[in-house]
Amino acid sequence: MSNLLKKQISLYSLTMIAIGSSIGSGIFRTPSEIARYLPSEGLMLSVWVIGGIIALFGALTFAKISAQFTKVGGFYVFIKEAFGDLPAFLYGWSMLMVINTGSLAALSLVFTSYLKVFFSISENIELVIAIGAITILTIMNILGVKLGSIFASIFTSAKLLGIFSVVFIGIFFGTNSNINFTNTVFSENTNNLSIIPAFGLALIGVSFSYGGYQHATFIAAEVKNASKIVPKALILGILIVCLAYLTINFAYLKLISILEIANSNSVASDAISTVWALGGKFISFLIILSVLGTIGIYILTAPRIYFAMADDKLFFKKFAEVHPKYRTPFWAIIFQSIWTIILLIFWKTFSNLITYVVFVDTAFFLLTAAAYFKLIKEKTFFGKLAAIVFIAMCFFIISNTLLEKPQQALAGISFLGIGSILYQYFRRKME
Repeated sequence: MSNLLKKQISLYSLTMIAIGSSIGSGIFRTPSEIARYLPSEGLMLSVWVIGGIIALFGALTFAKISAQFTKVGGFYVFIKEAFGDLPAFLYGWSMLMVINTGSLAALSLVFTSYLKVFFSISENIELVIAIGAITILTIMNILGVKLGSIFASIFTSAKLLGIFSVVFIGIFFGTNSNINFTNTVFSENTNNLSIIPAFGLALIGVSFSYGGYQHATFIAAEVKNASKIVPKALILGILIVCLAYLTINFAYLKLISILEIANSNSVASDAISTVWALGGKFISFLIILSVLGTIGIYILTAPRIYFAMADDKLFFKKFAEVHPKYRTPFWAIIFQSIWTIILLIFWKTFSNLITYVVFVDTAFFLLTAAAYFKLIKEKTFFGKLAAIVFIAMCFFIISNTLLEKPQQALAGISFLGIGSILYQYFRRKME
């Protein structure tokens, strides 16, 4: 059925999807959490550097795999080819029930929180607005992948403008003179953690901020000349994201102290407000556009996984149906948004959501990277090194989260258990 999907996405659009999937709410929300875990300038910057290296090694690994497997479904296809149906099914199941929908729920909460800079809204109205935003973006993506990719390109450009504004103002007008970028002394944090678990928990926020570039592999079947364009888009996208994140964190520290960052829930607007009175509202407006763009991208890309699973008869057959006019997997898109709305109603905190999401997401990042050793016949030394380093860092994040945040980790494991039972149901139906 993948041949029913139009090949209409260019290198520019796919690169914007890779960038836009990564640069969402994370960089405007997680620096404060990272500063709470690592209250020193040097350590705060170092965790972003390490996170960037991890993401780059991941992008290099996935780019090599995606060059050989350009079917619709991305990670689902890679895992299925390497390890079989059950792990692949669990990945698609987790994308639907945890990873993508949990991220969409978290992004929706960030979107409405920044609206409060302009409007006084109650908690109930905030929920209605979040649901409305998801509904509108769902309809847009049902109307066609071209419309969704254009939307992604426009809003990704807006968010890059926002980051550039913070970086420019911070570097040239920042007045914080009590800054020591070489300070790597670990001092006691608000969570009373030692440096290794604190570093691991800080990597959760970093991973959430960098994560998303893999969405570019999900729609490879809809990309012109995919074997060349997908790897280029992945690597170019993550390099731009790395540069953006390092410079904007540098700018934050030039504008306000690390203690102020740790105590802020809107670090970008708080930082700009120190040198430009209306800057907070200007940046908040760009962040709103940024988060909307990321929500649109996530709604666009992940349903292709559910589509591929249904095409393999390993998921609800409705998810394999393509809209007769718009040629999009509309039932997969609709169900994803319904579950996201359910999560919005029952989950309340951004921090718990991203921990829950990153734990499961990182487990499948590790598994997909391991697929490199089974799928790639001509392995290079650097390719193997990149995959090994990436796998090792993923394992550290997973194990540290299980020890320090067991509630969120066990919730993710529980959904994997439910998915295993559901897989057996679909297998019996096939026999």
